[in-house]
Amino acid sequence: MQRSETESLKDRMTEAVLQKFEEIFGDAQGARVFFAPGRVNLIGEHTDYNGGHVFPCALTIGTYGVARKRDDRLLRFYSMNFEQAGVIRSSLDELAASEEAGWTNYPKGVIWAFEEKGMKLPCGLDILLNGNIPNGSGLSSSASVEILTGAMLRELFGFQVTNQDLALIGQYSENNFNKVNCGIMDQFAIAMGKKDHAIFLDTADLSYEYAPIALPGAKIVISCSNKKRGLGDSKYNQRRSECEAALAELQKAVDIKSLGDLDLETFEKYQTAVRDDIRRRRARHAVSENQRTIRAVEALKRGDIAEFGKLMNASHISLRDDYEVTGAELDTLVEEAWKIDGVIGSRMTGAGFGGCTVSIVKNEAIDGFIRRVGEAYLKKIGYAADFYAVEIGDGPVTLM
Repeated sequence: MQRSETESLKDRMTEAVLQKFEEIFGDAQGARVFFAPGRVNLIGEHTDYNGGHVFPCALTIGTYGVARKRDDRLLRFYSMNFEQAGVIRSSLDELAASEEAGWTNYPKGVIWAFEEKGMKLPCGLDILLNGNIPNGSGLSSSASVEILTGAMLRELFGFQVTNQDLALIGQYSENNFNKVNCGIMDQFAIAMGKKDHAIFLDTADLSYEYAPIALPGAKIVISCSNKKRGLGDSKYNQRRSECEAALAELQKAVDIKSLGDLDLETFEKYQTAVRDDIRRRRARHAVSENQRTIRAVEALKRGDIAEFGKLMNASHISLRDDYEVTGAELDTLVEEAWKIDGVIGSRMTGAGFGGCTVSIVKNEAIDGFIRRVGEAYLKKIGYAADFYAVEIGDGPVTLM
């Protein structure tokens, strides 16, 4: 049976990371190879920490890793994406976040979180990573590393944790070790990914269902703005605190646990309880985006891709005007996409402030989409965007 392009890529990446592991760490005896995907959120942005619904899917691009147990407590890390950093050393006795640790704060955070939850590592590790997710793109390269690390620890040490546990541990480590106040969506989408399906997740109680993504005659295209951003130094935490303040004000007027408990009609009725206009707009986005996400999944179940696309467009407008997380780069990518026949819907995806857009584009329009949006973006922004027609894939796997 002929191997798919995705399977062939995984074979090549597996060979590449093993070869590099031998080069860096001497040999690959006893080493295992793992993969965890990136993710894209089709709709439902900045709702995950507001008790609302999200609709992400795992991708076939992600992070490959090689890991091997040591006979001491040393941790050695190497990334083919940050080769200039060389081997970064740490220890199970030095599990603290630091600026000098750079990208290794993410795997170290997961190791710390496992130990915090009573799963002590008996020995250190040699770990090598190579991701084909654009770094800083908003496709969750950090969450991919977190879930990958969790999958490594589970396999190498026999810890009894489910994929859903890996998601919760990944979020716990990012919140408490890396001090980024993220919601559950990224880790959940990556840990629970299913080929050709998106996950309709209620973040209030983690109930979820898989929804088949059938896009006859169309594909998902990711447009990467190449504007780098970091969640911790962005306004992400500020947006979250604005929503928490708005919720506290609304709770004095109406009995709710989260903004996700409100429909738009109820929000409009009680919105004056939020005294500040900025906080009111933040809350309006959280409420309206949750309702759009519910309607979008219903449209998809009916096979109404056109309606799904309209809701994607409305999502971007809300993120631009009420939540103010888009910026010139993402707005340019989306607004240029909207001009092109064959674009069913387009919106920013991820936390914003840079990163990527996600578009559903008819097959015959993809080449023109990439050319025209790319030319307009370069002319307006001054540097190039990158484009990826992507496939929806599974969650973390042990490759060998």
